[in-house]
Amino acid sequence: MTLAQPLPCGIVLFAHGSRDPLWRAPIEAVAEQIRQRQPDALVSCAYLEICTPSLAQAAAELIAAGARQLRVFPLFLGVGKHAREDLPLLIADLRNAHPDVAIELLPAAGEYPQLAALMADIALG
Repeated sequence: MTLAQPLPCGIVLFAHGSRDPLWRAPIEAVAEQIRQRQPDALVSCAYLEICTPSLAQAAAELIAAGARQLRVFPLFLGVGKHAREDLPLLIADLRNAHPDVAIELLPAAGEYPQLAALMADIALG
């Protein structure tokens, strides 16, 4: 009996975007942490507006690099209109454009209790 190998997975860190180039640094730092922990990870940052690449561009690049699954991680602290309304539409567009790729939309970063606990720890010193 042969065990099935997991499909190559790409990770998209999805954020809002800004005209200020320094704004991207924390998002890119998360991507670098992923690469340090798993050097062969397929990871890309993507932005809703103003910055590039877009979600569609980042997904296409990861798929071209061999990803057969995508995990989209919205780096939003709150779950506002972008996370509730805009992002699900973008995910639907991705699924239509790449029907052979499994696309998973993770909860927004702010929905994870681990992140709330980490921020409380930092605030408390």
